[in-house]
Amino acid sequence: MADKVRVVIRHIVMLLCFWLPAARRKKIERWLRGREEFARLQRCDWVLMSWGKSGRTWLRVMLSRAYTLKGGFEASELLDFDNLKKRDSSLPAVFFTHNNYLRDYTGNQRSKRHFQGKRIVLLVRDPRDVAVSQFFQWQYRMRPNKKFINDYPPHGASIDAWDFVLDKEAGVPRIVDYFNGWASAMPELKNVLVVRYEDMRRQPAEVLAKILAFTHTDVTPQQVQEAVDFAAYENMKKMEQDSFFKGSGARVKPGDKANPESFKVRKAKVGGYRDHFDDEQCAMLEGMVAELDPVFGYGEQTR
Repeated sequence: MADKVRVVIRHIVMLLCFWLPAARRKKIERWLRGREEFARLQRCDWVLMSWGKSGRTWLRVMLSRAYTLKGGFEASELLDFDNLKKRDSSLPAVFFTHNNYLRDYTGNQRSKRHFQGKRIVLLVRDPRDVAVSQFFQWQYRMRPNKKFINDYPPHGASIDAWDFVLDKEAGVPRIVDYFNGWASAMPELKNVLVVRYEDMRRQPAEVLAKILAFTHTDVTPQQVQEAVDFAAYENMKKMEQDSFFKGSGARVKPGDKANPESFKVRKAKVGGYRDHFDDEQCAMLEGMVAELDPVFGYGEQTR
């Protein structure tokens, strides 16, 4: 209930701030959103950290099905922080975050100290694929206000995928910086499990089982496999088309059912960025990714 109250307060405050300069409104909204996230961070059992479009929805669906199988709940229940824990105390409250607004509330712009003592699963994906997927998210799914408060190119801007992936606030340079920040923080935080999207694609059952073990949730191998099968690409597409998950809002729904590029589950392809750029452009992106900390294992050999 307290979480819902904070959201209502944010909406009321922002309505009252309509007359303020845009920069001031942005600062206030980001702080309020950070306060909401910080309250959840304090109460969660573990943290799923990622940059947007890194495969988090897919992982959320796998986790949801593993938990609902363990708890004996309907498959249409989608994990949303502590909704499943409220029904079965053996299930965890999982805090999904990008560490975006939290920084504005805590003041820790570069430090990750507000995560001290928390068990963190850090989901990463090749920054080139992330940036391209974010371009389609920005183009077809992202609300204008989200673009504004997160410094994405403004709503209606006439830019193509190449312009977007080069953007210092939204593209590959920003994603590389984000990952490198986590590489620097991991020794201090200690309880961090790095999960690569590419490894999930190759061995989903093994990776899901590792995450569940790391986060101390006891499920059977059969439940893990059933969760993986449930979240298979074609089934995910169908569930999104049919609005299968109740109470999920726009999280697992297409922006436009007639436009496949507007689906949350779009292509799920490893190395798909190559379909959008020529050899020279791909070489430029390779040079940017070369700046990424090697702990993540990306670069020329990534496939």
